[in-house]
Amino acid sequence: MKTVPTSTKVELINRLSESGLTAIEVTSFVSPKWVPQMSDHSEVLQKIKRCPGVTYSALTPNMKGFQGAVQAGAQEVAIFGAASESFSRKNINCSIQESLQRFEEVVGAAKGHNMRVRGYVSCVLGCPYEGNIDPAKVAEVSKKMFDMGCYEISLGDTIGVGTPGEMVTMLNTVTAHVPVQHLAVHCHDTYGQALANIYAALQLGVCVVDSSVAGLGGCPYAKGASGNVATEDVVYMMDGLGIKTGVNLQKLIEAGKFISRELSRQNNSKVAQARTSKL
Repeated sequence: MKTVPTSTKVELINRLSESGLTAIEVTSFVSPKWVPQMSDHSEVLQKIKRCPGVTYSALTPNMKGFQGAVQAGAQEVAIFGAASESFSRKNINCSIQESLQRFEEVVGAAKGHNMRVRGYVSCVLGCPYEGNIDPAKVAEVSKKMFDMGCYEISLGDTIGVGTPGEMVTMLNTVTAHVPVQHLAVHCHDTYGQALANIYAALQLGVCVVDSSVAGLGGCPYAKGASGNVATEDVVYMMDGLGIKTGVNLQKLIEAGKFISRELSRQNNSKVAQARTSKL
């Protein structure tokens, strides 16, 4: 597995900052023992060029991670749980209930630093170990994270198996417990359903969409899962719907081309592929 140089990560974040994005999750303060590719988390956060109006956040699974993020200058942190018991144990090595107890400590500490906390719920539309997930379980975990102080709950289709109908059913269940203005969607594109699922979520009032430039990503604990939906493709769709994002699509495409070259991998953005083939 190729480790991306710190300088390349910094350059990517700087390019994204210049595209008009207002929220960028820079890195993850997970244990270098388990995810050595993230061992330079502090250095990346400290070296990026910060643009006014952009929030730079980091994933923090526990208090040690939170403390590291604060020291490195993160403006916001995110905690990540799951609606699947098996995935929770594989991903963060504890049960759902144990993870919630850990998160309470992080959220309490963040309040002491006047920092906002975002909450992720993984496997909301399916799990690589348990299969289908009951929407009521998603709602239960989401409500607990919202009630403990997360300002926004990002609902993740971690393995990209969900369809629009399932997205609607899940969101209707969750919004009975968490106001829709505090929800976001995080759709991986394994089965090519991400944009359709995002569109379905928009119809129900969700206004925040997680995405990854060039469709990068995946999950080490979800075999076969492709990357998150490409930011370029989401912005193109939003532009077509008349939704103002403030993001410069061409600068985004250039950032995606840059990181794809650096990684020697195909750019998974359909929009970037189409625009490049025209040149």
